Amino acid sequence: MKHKSNILVTAMLFAGAGFVILLPLYMTVMIAIKDPSDMNQVLALPKKIRLLNFVDAWKLTEFPRKFLNTTCITLVNLAATLITNSFVAYAITRNRKKHVFFRMMYYYFVSAMFIPFCVIMLPLVVQANFFHLANIFGITFLYIVFGLPMNTFIYCGAVKSIPSALDEAAEMDGANPFQIFYHVIFPVLKPATATVAILSFMWTWNDFTMPLVLLSDQDQQTLQLAQYVFKSQFSVNYNLAFASYLMVILPILIVYLFCQKWIMNGVVAGAVK
Repeated sequence: MKHKSNILVTAMLFAGAGFVILLPLYMTVMIAIKDPSDMNQVLALPKKIRLLNFVDAWKLTEFPRKFLNTTCITLVNLAATLITNSFVAYAITRNRKKHVFFRMMYYYFVSAMFIPFCVIMLPLVVQANFFHLANIFGITFLYIVFGLPMNTFIYCGAVKSIPSALDEAAEMDGANPFQIFYHVIFPVLKPATATVAILSFMWTWNDFTMPLVLLSDQDQQTLQLAQYVFKSQFSVNYNLAFASYLMVILPILIVYLFCQKWIMNGVVAGAVK
């Protein structure tokens, strides 16, 4: 009886979770393909499918330009993050017990995880304008910096699980610290690297707040900021807006569906070891 009760509770939880997840997605698709005159019943199937919504949303958001901006910021941030953050975590992990400086740097980076972005938002805008970072290049640099705390935490757990004997063996063969990291350590960090890469990609692609406060030039705006075009002073064009939302989330949805196993493997590996 207890086993049957557990199965029933599990089934109910899965059904509730599926309903909560699938209902917003269903509403998004229905609104995106409906005609504006068919918006009286949001949950009902459309009387006439209007795919022209996607064409109009493509034009209004200047989708190719905004897609290129978002892609450039995301890919450059991704490459720089994997190279710099992994090496920082390696240096900190291998030297934490030897030097107080590296131990303090570790706690400094980890403590930054607990500071909400809204607390530093206004000072960041002032400093970004002062250093001329309120552009695509500046915001890409800031993404690398702001991702450092979480990525350092993930990488440090992975590097800690790698025996230091590998470093010593490579050092005896004449390798310097950069060669040890590149040829020995970094290839072993594949699970953690996959986790950091996917989480960084999703965060940068979906972020709205930082581009909102830094990118004032319309030609440099990202896809997320382009969604404002559907909102006027007194109304919102929901059909075009939801069609645009689907086009924006499609790339990140594809990436997540193909890479989710690496996310879980990396997180579990870092936690256990």
